[in-house]
Amino acid sequence: MISKKKLSFFSSLLFAGVLLAGCGDDTENGGSAGESSSEDGLSTNIVTIATGGASGPYNIIGTTLADIYTQEYDVNSRTQTTGSSVENLNLMAQGKIEMAYVMSDALSQAINGEVSFKEPIEGVSTMATLYPNVVQIIAKADAGIATIEDLKGKRVAVGDQNSGVEVNARTLLNGHGITYDDIKVDYLGYAEAADGLNAGTIDAAFLTSGIPNASVMELAETTDIVLVTVSPEKVEEIAKEHPYFISYEIAANVYSNTEPVFTAAVPNALVVKSDLSEDDVYKLTKTFFESLPKLVNSHQAAGDISLEGAQEGIIGDLHPGAKRYYDEQ
Repeated sequence: MISKKKLSFFSSLLFAGVLLAGCGDDTENGGSAGESSSEDGLSTNIVTIATGGASGPYNIIGTTLADIYTQEYDVNSRTQTTGSSVENLNLMAQGKIEMAYVMSDALSQAINGEVSFKEPIEGVSTMATLYPNVVQIIAKADAGIATIEDLKGKRVAVGDQNSGVEVNARTLLNGHGITYDDIKVDYLGYAEAADGLNAGTIDAAFLTSGIPNASVMELAETTDIVLVTVSPEKVEEIAKEHPYFISYEIAANVYSNTEPVFTAAVPNALVVKSDLSEDDVYKLTKTFFESLPKLVNSHQAAGDISLEGAQEGIIGDLHPGAKRYYDEQ
């Protein structure tokens, strides 16, 4: 569908047609096609971005990106808060969204039809690898929990059921010989888990996200918390079977008076519907990377996104539109 904005632009092109005729198809050297993308518009009128919980980095960064797409392309772009990765992938497979933030472990399981996915999903392509999603296991300081092994017998929030948080929580626990039978499980999202820790109704919680997590920051202002350790050696062992896991060190004082600890992390990915056109995904990718300063302003986790790392650890197929953009850089 051609927008009014696009018609207006084409009117200007007719007026200056001779000048533009020689450079109207300059995609081979990455020139005019990319530069004129905002004025060319998109072939779709809607770009719905599935994110996660309202207070998480997915939703905060995604909301900023949706606003940018709306202004840049004169489309209806918005975010949809969800239970995160698993729900996002199912929504995309059903054709209900155009873009989504997901964790690489959930994406791998979706493509292979494993764990939370009864059969392989189709219709999902990767646009970019993003920042690492850090497994932040939070406990009250007086709970006697220092390492992941200490969670046995405790009441633990593991994320929303079938969320990306819950998927990697279960995998990490299993890698340490801990099953859900060994703990008291609560399926709670970020805000609910922080409230539970504050109220003392749970002992610990998995809040896997970019750093810092807004719910943990708010919790740390009123409650003494500790970050629970996952040893690099154990992460390396688990990564032999689940290669998307990496070891990650959380710096001191990321949250009020917390000590530095090692934990695990899983790279995030931004995925798109496979049947979006190459031109549309090219433009969406280009605008995404050109907008990184604005995304970082919305949440500092976006500071770990880079063009250099966008193709690292790609799970599944890279969309041709994204590949075209990367090949031009």
